[in-house]
Parts: sequence; structure tokens; C-alpha cells
Amino acid sequence: MVKTPDELALMRESGRLLAAVFEMLDHQPLAGLSTLAVNDLVERYITVDLQARPASKGQYGFQHVLNSSRNEVVCHGVPDAAEIIGDGDIVNFDITLEKNGFIADSSKTYAVGAVAPAARRLVQVAQAAMWKGIGAVRPGARLGDIGAAIERHAKKHGYAVVREFCGHGIGREMHEEPQVLNFGRSGTGPVLREGMVFTVEPMLNQGSRRVDTRDDGWTVVTQDGKLSAQFEHTVAVNATGVEVLTLQRAEGAALG
Repeated sequence: MVKTPDELALMRESGRLLAAVFEMLDHQPLAGLSTLAVNDLVERYITVDLQARPASKGQYGFQHVLNSSRNEVVCHGVPDAAEIIGDGDIVNFDITLEKNGFIADSSKTYAVGAVAPAARRLVQVAQAAMWKGIGAVRPGARLGDIGAAIERHAKKHGYAVVREFCGHGIGREMHEEPQVLNFGRSGTGPVLREGMVFTVEPMLNQGSRRVDTRDDGWTVVTQDGKLSAQFEHTVAVNATGVEVLTLQRAEGAALG
């Protein structure tokens, strides 16, 4: 679970490239595009512009480079030419990238156009919950501190935390140990050590935390049809706290 300094340097580069993918999407008008068109745009950018590999394509039999999860879709949505992103939608893109043998994983929920205040609030709280979890990462902390911080923030604002999916260790493989739950108790779980790398990726629902999987075997939706939002970063435990490997430049400026 602990990466060497050389391995961390390679993961840092993968994370930097993945952040560039989201920076590209930040400037892309999404309304009117199909989720498959976004998938194809991202694939070209990763493979041609960045000379990297979309790590999700072909993994577990998945045929696309990203998951596109719109409105009531919690995660693992499949890009589709018939699914058009509309004004007022919220849509999460979960993207992975491999460079030099190491994988970075990140996701972001976009509020498209004139989004209803309730939907925009969900997106904002989900993003803040991710940062609360990341803020709990430091050497000597416990893994449960992350989930407790996420769950506390979500419940404070009246949202439910999806429990069926969680963050994970990452490196040469997409999914490594440990599992990083988005709920739990502070002071429990393994001790965090310098060099550990994993994702923090809370999924928050407007209504019940209960989810179902559609017949395609991939797409996970809220059971009550209400909205869901997710954010994710790949992070490394460093000597003084945490380094966000997939941090976008605008986020870094905002964090100071």
C-alpha cells in the first residue's frame, strides 16, 4: 500500500495529466452533447494530446473511457449517443488515466446551465464533503477518520451517503487496498502512513441512500429517482498531511 518516492513521482505525473483532462472539460460547453460525444472527446485528448492511456477502457469488460452519471445516476453510467446532456442537468464524469504504468482516478460533477438551486446545492455539498474527507488525511490518522468526516458533513446538510461504493488504493492497479469508506467512526481502521495513495470519492443522494443497478449491469441509480452527485480525487499521504495528485490548477489557487 505504500509507494516509494520514485513511484510517487510517476503517480504525480499521471495525476497532473488527469487534472488537465478535467481542465479541458471545464471549458467545454456540455449542453447539447451526448454523453458518448464527451467520452470520445476525452479519449482523443488522453490518447492524442496527452499520449497516455484511458485506464478504464477494457477493464472489467467496460468499453468506454469514462463513466457518465447524469441526474439520478449515482455512478458507473455508460456513455450513450442517445443520452443528450440538457440545460439544468447535473452530470458526473469519472475518468482514469495511466501513464508510465501508474493510474490516476478522479471525478467531477458538472452543473450544466440553469441548474435548480436544490441541485446546485447538492453538487456543492458533495464537493465540500470530498474536501472534508481529504482534510482528514495525514500520517498517524485512521482510515475511519476520512469516512466520518464525509458522513458528518453530508448529514449536517441533509444528504445521504451511498454505502455500496467507496474509495480505494490505487497505483499500478486501478483498485488496490485499502478500501476508503465514505462513512464510519473516527479513530477506527488502519493507521495512515506516508506514501499511501488512495482515492476519496463520496457519493451523496438527495433522498434515500438506497440504490439499484439497471439491466445493463453497470448503471447505478438512486432507488427513489432523486438526484445524486459525486466528486473524487487521488491523494497521497505525505510527511505533513496530504498531497492531492489530481488537483486542478484552479482548485490549487482556491485552496491557497
